[in-house]
Amino acid sequence: MNVPALRCILHSDLNNFYASVEMLRHPELREKPVAVCGSLEDRHGVVLAKNMLAKSAGVRTGDVFWQARKKCPEIVRLPVDFPAYIRVSEAVRAIYGRYTDRIEPFGIDECWLDVTGSLQLFGSGREIAEEIRETVKREIGVTVSIGVSFNKIFAKLGSDMKKPDAVTEITPENYRDTVWGLPVSDLLFVGKATEQKLGFMGIVSIGDLARADEKKLVAELGKWGSYLHAYANGRDDSPVALCGEGRETKSIGNSLTCYRDLTTVEDVRILVFMLSDSVAARLHKSKLGKARTVKIGVTDNELRHFGKQGKPAVPVGSASGIGECAMRLFSELYAWKRPVRALSVSVCDFCGDSEQLDLFSETVREEKEERLDAALARIRDKYGNTSVQRAAILQDKRLSELDILGEHIVHPEGFKG
Repeated sequence: MNVPALRCILHSDLNNFYASVEMLRHPELREKPVAVCGSLEDRHGVVLAKNMLAKSAGVRTGDVFWQARKKCPEIVRLPVDFPAYIRVSEAVRAIYGRYTDRIEPFGIDECWLDVTGSLQLFGSGREIAEEIRETVKREIGVTVSIGVSFNKIFAKLGSDMKKPDAVTEITPENYRDTVWGLPVSDLLFVGKATEQKLGFMGIVSIGDLARADEKKLVAELGKWGSYLHAYANGRDDSPVALCGEGRETKSIGNSLTCYRDLTTVEDVRILVFMLSDSVAARLHKSKLGKARTVKIGVTDNELRHFGKQGKPAVPVGSASGIGECAMRLFSELYAWKRPVRALSVSVCDFCGDSEQLDLFSETVREEKEERLDAALARIRDKYGNTSVQRAAILQDKRLSELDILGEHIVHPEGFKG
């Protein structure tokens, strides 16, 4: 029987990425604790990244800035500059491209690389990883941790095990000793909810998961139980995509967590349209056309989650079209038993640029809104995202200082922990 050859997969993770880029731009701050924060207009800016000095002082990603400053009074805060981070990310990926064309991004600062076909040219997987690590540090000035393994799951796990600026190899021979003693939450796709369910089953380590009864896992977690059992046992044959080869996008959305509770429909409306602006801009850039379905998610101040989806009168691509449909769904969904803490807006079921014209006035209005959005996008691209904002946001200073904590693009094969 022919045994398939083992693959050689790398997972690269740029260390403290936003903060590392800022250190390149501000070398005078290298010896100071630094936090990259959202919404610097007031003390509620959320820490999105921190350098090692801030980390050693106890500053964590997700702290609001006043918490970070309480832990580290001398901390320096810097604003987010996504265009700068994207430029550095692309420069690093160009280095990866010297070794393979199979490069699959996992966020702006992480990538999987399949170097199986490159071993005869560049040496072993560890040797390639060490060469990439040194090249990125020398040419770009940031550090990277790299996991080397025979599948994507363990490669990702390896890159998390030693930081910063390190290479960790997980092989078929050592993975039981290396991996099975780790907390089950370290395994990719095990989120808090799944970790809690596994804990109720007495499963606290990856080894516990690997040795568990697969049928019981499926009974508790559905098909994910079978997937996680396979991952813990080193069985993962998911491919690394070719560079530039993306999976079909299933939905585009954005979410926002507020530092204060929302208690009125007007507060919600402003935030829904902020999110809709972002979603519409990213939908336009995606070239997917219009969306037939809009979704809204609501989290109350006791962290209870609610969701609803629906179809607008005509397919939408504009911020106004998305926002109006989202607000209609919100009014149908939420009974205001508690204040709102977080919101999400997303669109899916794309139809390209084709649409039915039976509702002519709605279609004409949507086309006008899309032209307006395109004009706003050109202004923002040239002068920055905050150069043009909705009047309602500018009128309410509290809302103009809200922190955007997350945005997402979800694929058909996307995973939820």
